[in-house]
Amino acid sequence: MTTSEYFGTRRDLLKLAGATAVAGTLADHVFAEARGSVVVVGGGFGGATCSRYIRRLAPGLDVTLVARSKNFVTCPFSNMVIGGIRELASVTHGYDGLRRAGVTVVHDEAVAIDAGNNGIQLSGGDRLSYDRLVLSPGIDIKWAAIDGYDEEAAQRMPHAWIAGSQTRLLRDQLGAMEDGGLVVMAAPANPFRCPPGPYERASLIASYLHQHKPRSKLLILDSKDGFSKQGLFREGWERLYPGLIEWVGFSEGGNVVAVEPDTMTVHTDFDTFRPDVANIIPPQRSARLVDTADLAEGDDWCSVDQRTFESRVVPNIHVLGDAIIAGAMPKSGFSANSQAKVCAHAIVSLLAGEDPPEPAFINTCYSLLKGDYGISVAAVYRLDENGEIASIPGSGGVSPSNATDEFRQAEAEFAKGWYASITADMFG
Repeated sequence: MTTSEYFGTRRDLLKLAGATAVAGTLADHVFAEARGSVVVVGGGFGGATCSRYIRRLAPGLDVTLVARSKNFVTCPFSNMVIGGIRELASVTHGYDGLRRAGVTVVHDEAVAIDAGNNGIQLSGGDRLSYDRLVLSPGIDIKWAAIDGYDEEAAQRMPHAWIAGSQTRLLRDQLGAMEDGGLVVMAAPANPFRCPPGPYERASLIASYLHQHKPRSKLLILDSKDGFSKQGLFREGWERLYPGLIEWVGFSEGGNVVAVEPDTMTVHTDFDTFRPDVANIIPPQRSARLVDTADLAEGDDWCSVDQRTFESRVVPNIHVLGDAIIAGAMPKSGFSANSQAKVCAHAIVSLLAGEDPPEPAFINTCYSLLKGDYGISVAAVYRLDENGEIASIPGSGGVSPSNATDEFRQAEAEFAKGWYASITADMFG
């Protein structure tokens, strides 16, 4: 396949997926009778998108978005900040566009769900009532899953897996490290937020080191024996940063079991390392807010009806994005955005007394190995006979191996265009 044929196919895929994922959502008059109140918790890819599309589909609904902070910092493209290519402000977004769309935005933290009375308690003391509740709360770190790694340790050995101050901290530590230093990254076992994310981060850290601290090394200690887009990443590392990155999988002794932040020590099952900078990405789980209604039933992730995203445990509560297991869909920003549109359509259908439509979903994940070198994986999904989200055979795929510089540059430009488009879709 030529470059032009590949990108033509990719454009057709995205058009098809975009059309099917939100089919019929522009017919606002269909839901003119929908009335009630919807509260959405979480102002990121799932929550912001869902609140915006509910208002778009059913202007008669009262939609309130609870967002902890006045600005949302995206994990997508935050690795470019760590690698010194972008500033943090470029991945920081406000909520004025949602307000203009008719969404009531409340900056507070949801701390408890009163499912029996259809209410949610905020840390500031207010209580919000709902007919339908949407939770897109993201992840929480599983502190102490790695011995010695807690919130205090994260100030010495940042995870940077929740974008914001941790992103800045890791970037600054890399900037302060002397040339010839060792950077160690610990990557978690599946499932976790953004499966290719650690390896994109490793690539962009390597890009920074290659330019500014060329005698330095990056060691990836992995708690698994394979990772997303592995062949493409390793091909790129050999091409762009020969000898700079070393990856050690689980069976080769890469599983990190303990850290000592005071001495900057990292222990695996068999070895000990003392890096100059340690990026520890620990195991994760759904945000602990879900425990207040036992939505995860003691597990790490919530179970939902994958047609509507309504909880299988508690009625009238829908859960999206990183907090759930959604069949074959990975935990990614684009997945959450796609799920949010399906969920919005399902909610307004239910509140209007109609059956939710048959859904379709899309996920495209771009990864940058440097500012002008990109790779990607994409798929379109539908429900299978068991009601589980499954990829449509032949609907996507990964970037080809051994592509030209021109091809990788085009993928990098697609990544930047995707980011601009999806954040505009979320925030207006």
